[in-house]
Amino acid sequence: MKVLVITLWILLFFILTNTKFVVCVGICRDNEQRALETLKKEIHDPSDILSSWIVGKDCCEWEGVVCNNLTRHVIELSIYSDQIESRYLRINSLEWLTSLSSLENLEMYNVDLSKANEWLQAINMLPSLVYLRLYKCSLSSLELRYGGIEGAIQSKSGNITKLKHLDLSSNNLNSTIPNWLYQCKDLESLFLGSNRLEGTVSSLISNLSSIISIDLFDNMLSGKLPNVIGKLGKLGSLELSVNQFEGDISELFNFRSNFLSIEFGNSSSLTVLSLDNNKLTGAVPESVGHLSMLQGFSIYNNRLEGVVTESHFSKLTHLQYFYASRNNLTLKVSQNWIPPFQAKTIVIGGWNIGPLFPMWLRTQKKILNVDISDGGIQGEVPIWFWKLSSQIRLLNLSHNQFVGEVPIISTDEQSGYWILMYLASNNFSGPLPLISTNVRELDLSNNSFSKGLSNFLCEAKNGSYELKILNLGGNDLSEEIPDCWMNWPELKVLILRDNNLIGSLPRSMAILSNLQSLDLRRNRLNGPFPSSLQNFTKLHKIDLAENEFIGKLPSWLGMRFPTLIVLILRSNKFDGELPQELCHLKDLQILDLANNTFVGIIPRCIGNLSAMVKIKKKVLEDDFELNYSSRYGTLIESAMVMTKGNMYQYDTILVLFTSLDMSSNNLSGDIPTSVTRLTGLRSFNLSKNNLTGRIPNDIGDMKVLESVDLSENQLYGQIPQSFSSLPTLSYLNLSDNNLSGMIPLSTQLQSFDPTSFQGNKFCGLPLLVNCSSDGNIPNHKHEDDESDKDEVDWFYISMAIGFALSFWGVCGSLFFKRSWRHAYFRFLDRSWEMLLAKLPIY
Repeated sequence: MKVLVITLWILLFFILTNTKFVVCVGICRDNEQRALETLKKEIHDPSDILSSWIVGKDCCEWEGVVCNNLTRHVIELSIYSDQIESRYLRINSLEWLTSLSSLENLEMYNVDLSKANEWLQAINMLPSLVYLRLYKCSLSSLELRYGGIEGAIQSKSGNITKLKHLDLSSNNLNSTIPNWLYQCKDLESLFLGSNRLEGTVSSLISNLSSIISIDLFDNMLSGKLPNVIGKLGKLGSLELSVNQFEGDISELFNFRSNFLSIEFGNSSSLTVLSLDNNKLTGAVPESVGHLSMLQGFSIYNNRLEGVVTESHFSKLTHLQYFYASRNNLTLKVSQNWIPPFQAKTIVIGGWNIGPLFPMWLRTQKKILNVDISDGGIQGEVPIWFWKLSSQIRLLNLSHNQFVGEVPIISTDEQSGYWILMYLASNNFSGPLPLISTNVRELDLSNNSFSKGLSNFLCEAKNGSYELKILNLGGNDLSEEIPDCWMNWPELKVLILRDNNLIGSLPRSMAILSNLQSLDLRRNRLNGPFPSSLQNFTKLHKIDLAENEFIGKLPSWLGMRFPTLIVLILRSNKFDGELPQELCHLKDLQILDLANNTFVGIIPRCIGNLSAMVKIKKKVLEDDFELNYSSRYGTLIESAMVMTKGNMYQYDTILVLFTSLDMSSNNLSGDIPTSVTRLTGLRSFNLSKNNLTGRIPNDIGDMKVLESVDLSENQLYGQIPQSFSSLPTLSYLNLSDNNLSGMIPLSTQLQSFDPTSFQGNKFCGLPLLVNCSSDGNIPNHKHEDDESDKDEVDWFYISMAIGFALSFWGVCGSLFFKRSWRHAYFRFLDRSWEMLLAKLPIY
């Protein structure tokens, strides 16, 4: 009985801990038994290595097979062969493998898989697989894309130098490219993109004589591009984008034979060349124009400069995609130039193209995407181009000097494609143009469009528009915002700032439940805080600054926006006390309530704004949701923030900045000590209020403070010593309070202008007033001292009057009353005699 109990306890232990051991409890799963029996029948096993695999016997008892002791699923499979190459095990098919759905570990050693062409597909269909080792198995193709692989690529290759296809992209590899990889002379495709590989690309890459496709996209590779890459005659695709390569781009083309193949009759086989988002310099060499098979050429976002002429495109008859924005390049071609290509995409924003409109675009009958932004182009856009735009999916004419009206933006609504239109920062005028329903993003900001929004919004066609981004800021739009938002439910970003709009927000705006960013800054809008905003629960930003809104802030403002990052209400006519519910805005990083007429105390819960507690030092992947445009970086969330005495715009680093501004109100009471819990706060402004009390002693805990303004209040006491431990403080204003004492010694405080401390009773540097030994101003008569002086004067006066009254009260009565006078002197005589009688006689 005792043995049975112990056995049961041991068995229970293995079951509960899921320990892997081979015990015959039940039998192998039927489908998995059949799969392994299929392998046994088909495998070439001249040495009878799998002799323990007896058909009909429980597979969980076979050598190299491990089953889960509870479920009886096969979870490990190891097949080894120690024989010489001629006696290898050979498996011609791995179709049976897909039946082992619970397989976690798979190991094969000295097994010939050269005929098992579907081995990769079979492995990819194993959902539980966590460990794979195929050693000396004749792999010609290895694909582990999105495999969750971390760490370094092994420095030793084993026996896989006969690989033809290697794909380790989209993992987390963080080593250099190992030298053994350059010895894979049969390698045709190499995909290592989207990792964290570093170091340089070795000149040994020239050994890859069979290579057709190289993809090293999105790593941290650096150094110069090895010019021997151009000697890879079969190379069809070279993807080196998003790295840190530097040096002159001409290094790739410094040999006349680079990228030319004898096999292709001394013509180039290169169809894709991507070098964008690096640090390449120099001028684009004319030899690029000889890459006659080139279809895609990307040099976007480098440091290239110089002139690009017709010669650079002389033989590019197959060019379809040309990305070259964000360089300092000049296009110098004749007005009659007819390019040899019919491109679909031409992106040359930032090039010096103007002042004349590039007429050669008229020849591009297949064009879909055009970016000639910031090109120095002047005048009106030709009518033929507006007609051409009906087929365009991306049109970027922003940051030029175009004038005139924009006609109806008509596109093929049945195409199924979204349309992106960017016409910002020009001199376009007239009414807003009507658009097609499939326009996805529309930026008409910083122009001179006039009249109202009614025609644009209310003349909409039947059915919903797909517009997600609408930027009409910085125009001359006037009138009230019309109540016509029913057909625009997809809006994610609405920017109407810097116009002359009046009135309140209409009720139909409540339909915009997908809105994430609302910017109505600097108009003449009025009324109470808009109730329609209650439906905008996805908002990241609300900016109503510099309008004429009135009344109290509703309590729901702190309850309806769980992802709100920016709340700017400055320069309105809001009043009343600040609702405690503001403290529930956990994601809030920018809170600007300045220049209103708020009263009462600062909420004691202010330290609960947890996003101002965290110290954020870099942009994280989660922050990418603030890039609203489908073209990454085109529209990043931004905020205008008053800090360090000036107004700044934050966009790319907005997620790193935090600010709390309640200045220019009628707030009273003290500064809550809970504010010192906001240790991630960078800008702090409570100036121009009626605050009293002392500066919190623990303000030194707010280690990343860059700007502090507490001026024009009624604060008293000394500057806390902890102020000296604020290493990033670069702006400070404590002027016009009732503060006193010695200014603490620190690198920062003594570097500020004396005006930062004026209107107080300070001493010490940077002021010219020295401090006494007790830390106060020597020989300085404080108001308290003046009050004490007055009290001392009155003391002496009252003492003199008291003395006079007492003197005449006693002596006057003796002088005028003879009987009292005789009695008083008899009393003195008796007292004197008694005193003498008690004295000792010597």
